[in-house]
Amino acid sequence: MRKSWVIGGAAGALGVSFVMLLVVGVYIVAGNLVNGVTSGSRGLAKGAVPAAYKSLVQRWGNLCPALSPALLAAQLYQESGWNPTVVSPADARGIAQFIPSTWATHGIDGDGDGKRDIWDPDDAIPSAASYDCELAKYVKDVPGDVSDNMLAAYNAGAYRVIRAGGVPAISETQNYVKRIRSLEKSFAAPVSRLDPTRQAAGAIAFAQSRLGTPYLWGGNGTPEQGGRFDCSGLTKASYEKVGIKLPRVANDQYNAGPHPSRDELLPGDLVFFSDDLTDSRAIRHVGIYVGGGYMIDAPRTGAVIRFDPIDTPDYFGATRVTEEGAQALPTTV
Repeated sequence: MRKSWVIGGAAGALGVSFVMLLVVGVYIVAGNLVNGVTSGSRGLAKGAVPAAYKSLVQRWGNLCPALSPALLAAQLYQESGWNPTVVSPADARGIAQFIPSTWATHGIDGDGDGKRDIWDPDDAIPSAASYDCELAKYVKDVPGDVSDNMLAAYNAGAYRVIRAGGVPAISETQNYVKRIRSLEKSFAAPVSRLDPTRQAAGAIAFAQSRLGTPYLWGGNGTPEQGGRFDCSGLTKASYEKVGIKLPRVANDQYNAGPHPSRDELLPGDLVFFSDDLTDSRAIRHVGIYVGGGYMIDAPRTGAVIRFDPIDTPDYFGATRVTEEGAQALPTTV
């Protein structure tokens, strides 16, 4: 376990005052920063793609102009949550969720071993990129954004996109495109300053109000649980208080927005910790950053919600939660 900052008496009072200043500062900063993530980034955010697949996504995500590594990563995460063995109710299979009939015509031998295996990410990820780019060619003359139309064609078929003159009026397809384009920001390496969220101050205020509450594994703060939380239960409840619904577990919360670097952190950012610093799916702890190198978190059984330092060897990275990013996350991955 990481060493913790134990607050008591006067130190606690000073800490609360410190956080209140930070909460006010969030609103000031939110009003002054206006630059968001620049589109067109070809790089991937740290650890957003599991290490086993990062080189594949980076390479094949640059296959055509309509695609990018971050867009391909967002699509694969939306399709399977990086699970290479998942099967959908519609019999879509593997990490890229190909239906067997589509695989038969569009699957490629990505690793050059002489066979096309729908279950092998070394084939399925290149096949997803190849199929995306093939669809982009089909819809290149359709009005609108070519990447949006490409994703719509992946979901609904190129003919429907061509016939509709853009993303067709099919709710499933429209939501599919919107979710992936929103998630793309979570997988892209930021190339400019990131917008702070106006909800951050409210999330901090909620977490601050729970300081001293005993930890409970699986705790969601319900009356039956005595108002107790675990780490991701606390962060989920803090952002729900300001109208943003996060997934329940920490490694999915990581994808709720873009990722500021350590020196770009602002109060309200979620900060994550892992024993594997190359894979966001291995994240095991989360807290809410309050400034000055500290977070509010629910650390472990036997402890209470408190302030802890973030600069530890297992610090993984951070997420600036956005409403759009949170809404884009799949309900199950």
